Amino acid sequence: MFKNHIKVAWRSLRRQPFFTFLNIFGLATGMAGVLLISLYIYNELSHDKMFADADRIHRINADIKFGGDETISGETAAPMAAVLENDFSQVEIATRIRNLGSVLIRKSTTNNNIKEINTAYADANFFDMFGLDLLVGDPKTALKEPNTLILTKTAAEKHFGVNNAVGQELLLDNTNNYVVTGVIDDFPKNSLLREHSVFMAMSGYEDAQESEWGSHNYFTFIKLIPSASVEDFQAPLQEIVGDYLIPWVQQIYPGITEKNFIASGNYVNYYSIPLTDIHLYSDAQFELSANGSIQNIYILSFIGLFLILLASVNFMNLSTAQSLKRAKEVGIRKTLGSNKAGLVKQFLTESSLLSFISLLVAIGIAVVVMPFFNDLAGTEISLPFLNPVFWLIVLFATILLSLFSGWYPAFFMSRFIPVKVLKGIGKSSVGGGNIRNSLVIFQFAISVFLIVGTLVVFNQLEYIQNKELGFSKDQVLIVQDFYGAGTKGETIKQEVKKIAQVKNTSISSFLPTPSSRSDYTYFREGFTNQEDAVNMQRWLVDYDYLETLDITLKAGRNFSQERMTDSTAIIINETAVSLLGVSTEEALGLRVSSDLGDENGEYFTIIGVVDNFHFETLRDDIGALGLRLGTSTGNMAVKISGGAFSSTLTAIEEVWNKNIPEQPLIYNFMEESFNDTYQAEQRLGRIFMVFTILSLFIACLGLFGLAAFNAEKRTKEIGVRKVLGASVGQISYRLTLDFLKLVGISILISLPIGWYAMEQWLQDFSYRIEINWWMLAFAGLLTITIAILTVGYQSIKAAIASPVKSLQVE
Repeated sequence: MFKNHIKVAWRSLRRQPFFTFLNIFGLATGMAGVLLISLYIYNELSHDKMFADADRIHRINADIKFGGDETISGETAAPMAAVLENDFSQVEIATRIRNLGSVLIRKSTTNNNIKEINTAYADANFFDMFGLDLLVGDPKTALKEPNTLILTKTAAEKHFGVNNAVGQELLLDNTNNYVVTGVIDDFPKNSLLREHSVFMAMSGYEDAQESEWGSHNYFTFIKLIPSASVEDFQAPLQEIVGDYLIPWVQQIYPGITEKNFIASGNYVNYYSIPLTDIHLYSDAQFELSANGSIQNIYILSFIGLFLILLASVNFMNLSTAQSLKRAKEVGIRKTLGSNKAGLVKQFLTESSLLSFISLLVAIGIAVVVMPFFNDLAGTEISLPFLNPVFWLIVLFATILLSLFSGWYPAFFMSRFIPVKVLKGIGKSSVGGGNIRNSLVIFQFAISVFLIVGTLVVFNQLEYIQNKELGFSKDQVLIVQDFYGAGTKGETIKQEVKKIAQVKNTSISSFLPTPSSRSDYTYFREGFTNQEDAVNMQRWLVDYDYLETLDITLKAGRNFSQERMTDSTAIIINETAVSLLGVSTEEALGLRVSSDLGDENGEYFTIIGVVDNFHFETLRDDIGALGLRLGTSTGNMAVKISGGAFSSTLTAIEEVWNKNIPEQPLIYNFMEESFNDTYQAEQRLGRIFMVFTILSLFIACLGLFGLAAFNAEKRTKEIGVRKVLGASVGQISYRLTLDFLKLVGISILISLPIGWYAMEQWLQDFSYRIEINWWMLAFAGLLTITIAILTVGYQSIKAAIASPVKSLQVE
């Protein structure tokens, strides 16, 4: 019987090539979309699970409020790891990683530097913590001695080759000699260490040996013993505040106690987060690598679910719509002795055959579009053809899909009453119109929801791109790692400044694009209570900083080379003024210091106040900031006037190569750095757009098929209307109106849901758009337009048909 079911199913599909094509292409499109989304979600959920004992590894986070600043930090103080190992029986091992950022590296035998973008210090037990093996070298001793380092395989091949690396000497930033003691394999792309290429011994880093609890700069990881419960660990963890942090703070602020610290509204809450949760659940300010978002996973999961539901709904709609054609077939089968169960099996066999054909087409589509999807989502996933588990899941999912898609048409058509369908009478013979209408409403409700989401995401990105930031990011070239210029830095700056198209230049430690920074606690002169503390960032800049970036002075003056006292001057922003509790005018002339408790502490006089400008992302409020004169040479900003970029870059390169030919000139434009900050939102916007188009395409395939069926079913009616004088426009209008009513209902249902969902998404931004009425109206109008275009073709085609032929139709 099964062989017979297959044969009949194949004949049935071949008899209706148009509807078979619509079904297969619609299902295949939905399945391909779901396949890609599922692989992406699996990749995101698998982050950091490759490490040995990953389920027992946690990172210590710190939730801090002090000096008017609230921060969630993924880093803790240097002595935290030692305390956890010594005082907590639940902790098997603790290790630290200290991000250093980019460094210039060269062999001792050459003068040419190579930039390694992501480097870090790591404790000697780093390998034990993550269960790592070295390709070359001994993990027990590789990071034990000061001034030693290990390289990833790619970095080793870049400098020496894997087998020749151990024992070689490298010079970092032209100052520090290190010996290579090991080579480790490149970290997987779904690892939090994936971007790092160099790890240096923590034992050679002086700051790591300090017992200072005030600075949080170290990622601290712990591995719990197998019998330990993380819940039992949390309460004792918080006792570190009273046992270690407060006693250290009392050395600087003698009057502080844990009780009055908390009473003042300040807090430091330590807690652990599982290693495998960091990528999707951590909201810490700084991370070892860019994180994803569990919110985006939920969004993509819903989109995937919507796609497959749309494809299934298409199948149900088209199958039940064709029930009129197959009604007599069912009647004859029942008359000849077929029972309901046999008919159900037949129709389910047809849906299964169609689903498996769609699966083959879907895999083909997925293979073709995979490179484009990887570029869209910023991933490197692939179809695991050699993994048997993948095929089992795919086959099982296809069977479920075929049953889900085919159950309603199968049970619906198997209920036909032979006497009625053979006479061509009875409501059952025309297919379940109410069900079909409900499914059309469901399809377009999903599509409208996705259109609203796409519009909101892109408008938020547009808002970010065009918002007045308080500084100029356009046409600003950033020369990175400017410290490589050494003593020739000022010479290069002045020579670049003389280039015709260069308006100004500035050398500074930081620029107003998000990066890893530290806060410092300042007090007004004469104020020493913790309530008077002001946490603000401290940037070292030169005299040209404000002018180069077009930062506006609200009050006071800029740094001046004619005033020697400006070496102890500071310029603050409006947020810092607010936290000091004074007006802008009152702030000028005040002295502040970060050396409270130090008799020889240095005070800085406020000489100016700048307008607030966005130096963090628009997800965050503008924090307090202080600008001081300094010799930090992290970056050189070059403000270029319009046009002639190519010749200006060539001129800058000539200046650079003339002065320091052995150093690589590495640069980017500030606008690029700004845009990179919102890559996650940009990817989400592109994904929304692509899958919105897919959902509309699938919905329109179904609507196109239903419109064709509806026109065919009403052929005689159309012929009679034309004979009685109805125009082509009137007939087209009547055929189209029925579907537009359904689309209208779907719009009314989905617009409020879409508005609410996107309002929740926008809550993550401190600076955001409002969802205007026109966005919702545009989503509805676009959907109606697409529906009219989809249905209109079939309606006009039916309306212009000859009434003579229409009336001859049986």
